[in-house]
Amino acid sequence: MTVPGHDYIGLGVGAMVFDARGRVFMTRRGPAARNERGSWEFPGGMVAFGETLHDAVRREFVEEYGMRVEPYRLLDLFDHILPDEGQHWISATYLAAHVAGTPAIREPDKCTEIGWFELDGLPGPVSLISARNLERYLGEP
Repeated sequence: MTVPGHDYIGLGVGAMVFDARGRVFMTRRGPAARNERGSWEFPGGMVAFGETLHDAVRREFVEEYGMRVEPYRLLDLFDHILPDEGQHWISATYLAAHVAGTPAIREPDKCTEIGWFELDGLPGPVSLISARNLERYLGEP
């Protein structure tokens, strides 16, 4: 059996989701997370065969947190290479709005904490990909 991100480059998608107050949603990766366990991230997941990137973002947030989000702009594509974990991903990160639903942890092995944070008060440590997302976001005018 081949494994995405290990045996071939995996395709992931995630989002910086903002609420009406301008706070961003973050999650802490749990013991069953695919990589970077214990770090905080702008969440997402793998894109399924035949699924659009936007649909993957929407699905992941419903499945993992019970919330509806609407991606409105691609932030960027990122090389997410983790040599120490033997993984290589291409990650598309979107900016998205929280549309409905109170976030809750639905996969406690993959996620141990969630929250809404001001950009100048993010928890840490932040995952490699989320640090790059944040740098790209803050570098924009």
